[in-house]
Amino acid sequence: MASVTKTAEALREAVLPALAPLGVVLYDVEILSAGSEGPGRTVRILVDREGGIDLDGVAGATQAICGVLDATGIVAGPHELEVSSPGVERPLRRPEHYRMALGSTVSVKYHTTEGPRRVGGLLADADEIACTVEADGETRRIEYRDITAAHIVFEWGPAPRPGGRKPRGATDTQRPKESARS
Repeated sequence: MASVTKTAEALREAVLPALAPLGVVLYDVEILSAGSEGPGRTVRILVDREGGIDLDGVAGATQAICGVLDATGIVAGPHELEVSSPGVERPLRRPEHYRMALGSTVSVKYHTTEGPRRVGGLLADADEIACTVEADGETRRIEYRDITAAHIVFEWGPAPRPGGRKPRGATDTQRPKESARS
């Protein structure tokens, strides 16, 4: 695990200068083993841009990243490269991810001495050691070392009207209805 983390950090440092001229921000780097699928690894790189990234931005980032991978050989052996946007329910893995998500609704899974826990609520604070989530009238400070998974929760549907009634059969989180595909 430590060598994978070192490889991911080395790749992060090598890719940053290649993405900067494109106006693309490196969000995250993850290196996954192939498992039972066969030899090799998956190198997953999440990129973004101010105002959101489109397919042309992802394509440009992919070309730049391929150039870095070819020139440096940081990722040895066979591998598959995946470059994409972090999406609206983006993962939170680094302290800067939490700081960028302040004020967002989040879901955080973490370990305690009593066992695993999960909390969903408003991300109220984040520093270099921990984040603070407000949920159900409580404030929980959770250290990053205890977090096993965390992501932003995207709320589907329109925001409720202040003081308005919910339509009959409505739930707190409405999902869009599926449309017919042609």
